[in-house]
Amino acid sequence: TPGLLPVVNPHLQIIPPAEMKKMGVEGIITNAYIFSKSKEFREQAEIRGLHDVLGFDGLIMTDSGSFQMSVYGSVDITNEQTLAFQKQIGSNIWVPLDIPTHPDTEREEVIRQMEITFDRMKEAKEIFGDDAPISGPVQGAVFGDLREEAGRRVSEMGFTYCPVGAVVPLMEAYRYRELVDVIIDAKKGLAPGACVHLFGAGHPSMFALAVACGCDIFDSAAYALYAKEGRYITPSGTLKLDEMSELPCACPVCRSHTVEELKKSPDKQKLLAYHNLAVTMAEISRVRAAVQEGTLFELVDERCRSHPRLYDGYRRLLERIDEVAKFDRASKRRFFYRGNESCLRPEVANYHKMIPRITLGPEVLVSAGGPKPSRFEEVLDFKPPFGPVPYELAETFPAGQAEIPPTWDEYMVEFGIRGLKALLDTNPETKVTISTTQMWEAAFREAFPDAEVIV
Repeated sequence: TPGLLPVVNPHLQIIPPAEMKKMGVEGIITNAYIFSKSKEFREQAEIRGLHDVLGFDGLIMTDSGSFQMSVYGSVDITNEQTLAFQKQIGSNIWVPLDIPTHPDTEREEVIRQMEITFDRMKEAKEIFGDDAPISGPVQGAVFGDLREEAGRRVSEMGFTYCPVGAVVPLMEAYRYRELVDVIIDAKKGLAPGACVHLFGAGHPSMFALAVACGCDIFDSAAYALYAKEGRYITPSGTLKLDEMSELPCACPVCRSHTVEELKKSPDKQKLLAYHNLAVTMAEISRVRAAVQEGTLFELVDERCRSHPRLYDGYRRLLERIDEVAKFDRASKRRFFYRGNESCLRPEVANYHKMIPRITLGPEVLVSAGGPKPSRFEEVLDFKPPFGPVPYELAETFPAGQAEIPPTWDEYMVEFGIRGLKALLDTNPETKVTISTTQMWEAAFREAFPDAEVIV
């Protein structure tokens, strides 16, 4: 993970699923309700199976009709009927007929709709058994306690594939701060090993942020819908093709066309869809690589600066970093300081929790840019935003593998001082001398009035 399931409408296959497979797509999602109501496709799917009809031999997930319910208010199919149909046509992941509660719904109504969804998930288990590949949608609108409760109850019922639903209105309105809360709150209730699918999320600019919050799988029809509107997806946003003078991409479509040729092409919509999907898949690969290399938060920092609302979502994630930090890897390749936000990253939070476990001797020198008198046997390097770095940790992640600017700023020094305080508070008998420069002398004297500060 992460992975992307492009949405495929059987009536509007602008990119055939077989072509998607060649582009690196390993799974797709389609709508079982559309199949069930289609004279053209229902019988074929029942006889030949979903994979044969769509010409795709990878994973196929089916939505139940809940999307149509969110748009039109109701659907003429029952929970049992849609699940039985999904089973019959050979879907790999089924979705019960949950109620996608709009984010702005009143709390009492949210609770009522949640209970209906829980009843339908329970019914699904009773009818089809615990081994059926049924997903457990997590609803709850924007109420954090309800999202957490939903996640907990979904996990207690035994669901391990858990879509976080009804978030498209948040993304359409650029309400990324609330989206971050929804994901984190749902994750708090879910079992740690649950696979989290963010329903309807498909723009590459927000993948890194969502993965940092705990998401594993995405799906979207954005590649096709945006192409229909003449919109060109990039990793940092969306452009209108008619307003573009260059194609800033190296995908096959952009390499083989000039921007003017693309604008005038009779296949413009199809070509745009190919570009949009290629860019989206490339970003999934980029995020996956960042996860493996331990550089995800650097990618989040980069992507979230493309739009003020995304940046607001990033700041919200950092405000709740203690709830995310416990899932962070203990060792990574590097830590690059990129500004104030880097001080709030999980690596710093976890280091500050770890450092008090170190036992100091009777006398120690904290070297913060000043002279190093030879009389000290124990010397701690001061490396903001982490703080004190004992010799034994000088080559280990994170502090020992951190690249920070040679010129410190106030915010990073403030966080470094927090780390030093955490260590000294658990070693109250240690006599401390802090060696620093004139620029930071006052800060250290104020923070540590009982320590000797030399310049």
